[in-house]
Amino acid sequence: MRTWGVSLVITRHVLIALVIGGLGGLLVMAFLIELDHATSRSEFCTSCHSMRFAEQTYQASLHFDSPSGVRASCGDCHVSPGLMAATWDHLVGLRDLFKEFFGPDYADPAVNLLHLPEAAFSAREWFRKRDSATCRRCHTQEAILGERANTAAIHREEAEGKTCIDCHYNLVHRRVPDEQTFKRDAWNAMVEEEMGLEPGEAARLLEGPGSGCGEP
Repeated sequence: MRTWGVSLVITRHVLIALVIGGLGGLLVMAFLIELDHATSRSEFCTSCHSMRFAEQTYQASLHFDSPSGVRASCGDCHVSPGLMAATWDHLVGLRDLFKEFFGPDYADPAVNLLHLPEAAFSAREWFRKRDSATCRRCHTQEAILGERANTAAIHREEAEGKTCIDCHYNLVHRRVPDEQTFKRDAWNAMVEEEMGLEPGEAARLLEGPGSGCGEP
């Protein structure tokens, strides 16, 4: 009877290549972990001048100053769970860094405020696509009791087909209306009044070069 077999021969060169490849993979993973840790910190995120406006509202929110002492960082909310997903988010974030240098002057408070609605809408859509995964990293929906008598029942019985961001927004940063009810003309008028701009100046600022907003 003929016996068919497959012999596996690992030569010294193959073994060396496997060891080097394994060590290289470990180094890459360690680098990505450290990169995620460093670039998810609030200190890193707010190092851009334009982010000081978001930082101000964040520090006035319960996500920063919680009675329980729990403090969510920028990365806790805006970077996806999981190393590969987090790495992808950081790579996508390079687009916003590009716009920071070559787009509108987001460090200007008026320009920043004018572009805030699009940034908020983009962020909300980002949460929806991920089923509010970063919210769920800290909050267990079934354990939410709240202060009102019906809070637990709402989260248990009326949240089907919804995700956290559908109901819970404007919690940390400046209030922006829902995209369905947002009126650009009304927002521009509010910015002009708050910033002391001439009528029509908001529209002219929005028409400047590189006026698009990216994902926060």
